[in-house]
Amino acid sequence: KISQISYDSPAIDRLGIPAYNWWNECLHGLARAGTATVFPQAIGMAASFNDTLLEEVANAVSDEARAKYNDYKKMDDRRIHYGNSVIKTKQYRCLTMFTPNINIFRDPRWGRGHETYGEDPYLTGRMGAAYVRGLQGDGEYHKVDATIKHYAVHSGPEKLRHGFDAGVSDEDLYNTYLKAFEYCIKYSDPASVMSAYNAVHGVPCSSSKELLCDILRGKFGFKGYVVSDCGAVADIYFGHKKVNSISEAAAEAINNGCDLCLGEDYKQLPEAYEKGLVDEKTITEAAVKLMEARLRLGMQDKTDFDDLTYEDVIDCPAHRELNLRMARESFVLLKNNGILPLDRSKKIAVVGPAADSKAVLLANYNGLPYDYTTFLTGIRNAATGRVYYEKGCQFYYGENECPEEALPEDAAVIASRADVVIMIMGLSPSMEGEEMASGWKGCDRGDKVDLELPEGQKELLNFMAASGKPVIFVNVSGSAVSLTEADEKCDAVIQCFYPGARGGEALADVIFGNVSPSGKLPVTFYKSASDLPPFEDYSMKGRTYRYFEGTPLYPFAHGLSYTHFKYSDIFYDSDGIHCSITNDGGREAFETVLVFSENKYTELADFKKVFIKPGETVDILFETNDSYNDIFVGHCLPKYAGEGDGAHLKIRR
Repeated sequence: KISQISYDSPAIDRLGIPAYNWWNECLHGLARAGTATVFPQAIGMAASFNDTLLEEVANAVSDEARAKYNDYKKMDDRRIHYGNSVIKTKQYRCLTMFTPNINIFRDPRWGRGHETYGEDPYLTGRMGAAYVRGLQGDGEYHKVDATIKHYAVHSGPEKLRHGFDAGVSDEDLYNTYLKAFEYCIKYSDPASVMSAYNAVHGVPCSSSKELLCDILRGKFGFKGYVVSDCGAVADIYFGHKKVNSISEAAAEAINNGCDLCLGEDYKQLPEAYEKGLVDEKTITEAAVKLMEARLRLGMQDKTDFDDLTYEDVIDCPAHRELNLRMARESFVLLKNNGILPLDRSKKIAVVGPAADSKAVLLANYNGLPYDYTTFLTGIRNAATGRVYYEKGCQFYYGENECPEEALPEDAAVIASRADVVIMIMGLSPSMEGEEMASGWKGCDRGDKVDLELPEGQKELLNFMAASGKPVIFVNVSGSAVSLTEADEKCDAVIQCFYPGARGGEALADVIFGNVSPSGKLPVTFYKSASDLPPFEDYSMKGRTYRYFEGTPLYPFAHGLSYTHFKYSDIFYDSDGIHCSITNDGGREAFETVLVFSENKYTELADFKKVFIKPGETVDILFETNDSYNDIFVGHCLPKYAGEGDGAHLKIRR
């Protein structure tokens, strides 16, 4: 039984139980499995505010996971991560996905924030639940198992995470850090929850009775299995120093509700058992949960998913089209003085280190697309006028390329020939991410030390601003950075969150007006890191749109369109909250209708995304719940609403 509660479970031939490895990821497409559709990074899909579309994406991802499982099972190929990894263990291709990441992106300096759905607990819960439902399906068997992570109160610093105690008040614990977990459990019934590396209230998450037993299984009613983050059980000993040995750490974890160990640490449980630190009943309960999960995946039965094959679904035309749809909706137009949409016959100078980069399309925890379109290629394919290109600078000084290969003076030369400059700048996944080394001085083990763009990129921006030509600034990043200079000096600013394999085509569609931008910011863009409390401080005071008292550069839920929407006839009756939205501009477009509760503080309470043709009026109905009292319905935060942007309601029952 002990052998079956580690991630690399060996076969038990006499019982007909095959070997199985529990570990894979599908954050925005099937990861580490060769060719797969690579959708926009999670933070970009959150910017769509379209949970219906996200559920379609997750359904496509799980189809691809099943197809790989089916094909390789026939070949009896049992390597971890579907064979990409250097680890060569004998386990079946896995159907258990350590996805999605529903931590709250509380501080833009956290390197892993782009794996999340942003800073708002309700948006995170809605998007996370949609992804879980799409992955698992709604039939007798799960298509794959989804794992919501990292439970709980986890968002950096990366360099401290193995021994960090996230000091947090009960108010912040329940109203921010646990809210999305509770929502996902209620509305999507995830198979699994992953415990985090850090401690909460002085107790490591992987051995916390409060978190795993009292809250997760008690208060939230979670019925599935808990898996530790990789090496988190060992951290109880090595990082947090709460016990005197690995065997004691393993006993602490399993005794307090951690069923599956991602790591080697449960292999010390025989020693813990011999010492009387854990009893057989506890081990049996964990093994039974995991065996039930395997049966629920249909590993011993015929299922409706068995006929999915590589040829049917892997990066197939339908998934590629879905990918393009999501990428288009992930772009956020932050500023536009009228230059966009751009006349495609203009002579265009494309500059910047992200312009022709494949890495910024694919982000992290990614698969490999059959093909891809960089931003430069997308613009070239769509433009009818001349398109010039110079990189202009590296992502950062010291990047592993010769600086002489990319000079701002070269970019200035092509700017002089062009009618308009499109700068494609920002960060790359090698500059922000999970506990990683980076050559960029602005990276601290994956986290950012501030919100500033690298110096070389700032220099290039000044060169282009001095050219006298109109400048469209496209910022590519997985997090909020300071765009104060770009906002001041450029004619338009677009935020792009690592947009997937078809990102270049989607950007061209937005820039040239094939589609109107419809994304909204899932995070606040501050003016600088000086606006924020210390990174290590987990209090929500002064963070995110709910508690920030300053003036951001671009607020949460900000996002412009190429048309104009007018809100009217907003009222409440026994059916719910009614709202009419009219597209009184000249272009068809999506609009995201937002409901904010204005009780104790302003917070997102509901949203719907609708497609409206020019001149058309659409009526929306939101059901209410007992938490509604004073509310605002509109397309932005209430404090930034102008005439026709929405209305306040006082609901009395």
